[in-house]
Amino acid sequence: MKKVLYAILGCFGLALGAVGAVLPLLPAFPFLMLAAYCFARSSQRLHHWFTSTKLYKNNLESFVKGRGMTWGTKIRIMVTVTLVMSIGFFMMGNVPVGRIILGCVWLFHILLFLFGIKTLSPAQAEHYRKLDEEASKA
Repeated sequence: MKKVLYAILGCFGLALGAVGAVLPLLPAFPFLMLAAYCFARSSQRLHHWFTSTKLYKNNLESFVKGRGMTWGTKIRIMVTVTLVMSIGFFMMGNVPVGRIILGCVWLFHILLFLFGIKTLSPAQAEHYRKLDEEASKA
């Protein structure tokens, strides 16, 4: 029963992550992380399928392997989250504590992506992608 719930939650995360990869207002990254976590807990076959998708490879693979992210990926995530959080910020016009908390979360998010996650050059990202392809063929 637990594995079925993880699979359903993983599908939900995958669907929202796919939509977020296309729409600029919905962040794909956290939903794809949710999908990866849930699929890993639901079944090995489902996890293997998810980690072989282009969506996973383009958005999460390098980060999950501890390598980092390209500037393009970081900027896309930061802009998307900033846009989504700004909607909440403006809707909390009468809730100054909520605005302060949301501002602190946003600031932490930006600092984490700027200083906490390694930045890869496009050449490094391509090199790692080729290494991963060769390793998966072997």
